[in-house]
Amino acid sequence: MGKDRSGAGAEVGVRAVKPPPDRLYGRGRGHALRPRQHLLLDVTLPRLEFPATASADPAAAFAPRPRALALEVGFGGGEHALAQIAADPDTALIACEVFENGICSLLSRLVPEGGEASAPLPANLRLWTDDARTLLRLLPDACLDRLFLLFPDPWPKTRHAKRRFVHPAALPDLARVLRPGAAWRVASDDPTYQDWVTEVMAAQTLFCAPPPARVRPAGWPPTRYEAKALRAGRTPRYWQFIRR
Repeated sequence: MGKDRSGAGAEVGVRAVKPPPDRLYGRGRGHALRPRQHLLLDVTLPRLEFPATASADPAAAFAPRPRALALEVGFGGGEHALAQIAADPDTALIACEVFENGICSLLSRLVPEGGEASAPLPANLRLWTDDARTLLRLLPDACLDRLFLLFPDPWPKTRHAKRRFVHPAALPDLARVLRPGAAWRVASDDPTYQDWVTEVMAAQTLFCAPPPARVRPAGWPPTRYEAKALRAGRTPRYWQFIRR
């Protein structure tokens, strides 16, 4: 999920854009962290982190072993991630985020003050705080049942199109880790990104790509970024792509 974004340049076709750079862009931290937030990062986060050593069998990082496995790329403040694990305890979620303030937002919802080291944590949630693409490369084939990408930074300038997570060069990696029939949910309120997703997905054959919904479908928890977009008069679109 991303911050409020605006402004777009003249777009280039998907065939002309460069491959995604092998580096992470965007902010790692916003406003200065408070003592409680430092404590959450130092004490609570290690209790929930998904270890890279578990990537060969990601379901083994959860106890009990889950019936299904999902991954969220950029969980923002954590509203969607927490709603997902509460609604489906049998599905484990690896939630990815690099923005420390967002990570602290999620952790602060999970543990009360004073419980950073001891409060119970959800058995079906693990956090990955590095580039999500690094984790995707480590995961085995057909291990994911769901993938979420909700309100990502659209990188609206033409010269930044190569930084977008939805990218022609990235689709084979995404398709590899998703089992046949798995769902990839994408939402965006940015017109440039909406047009980009439409063009990218129209040019591929790995996913069934029906038109997006203009009203949030049932079973999609709301997020603060969606609410912000609606207050600003923007119309989000909600895609569900199915792995062939």
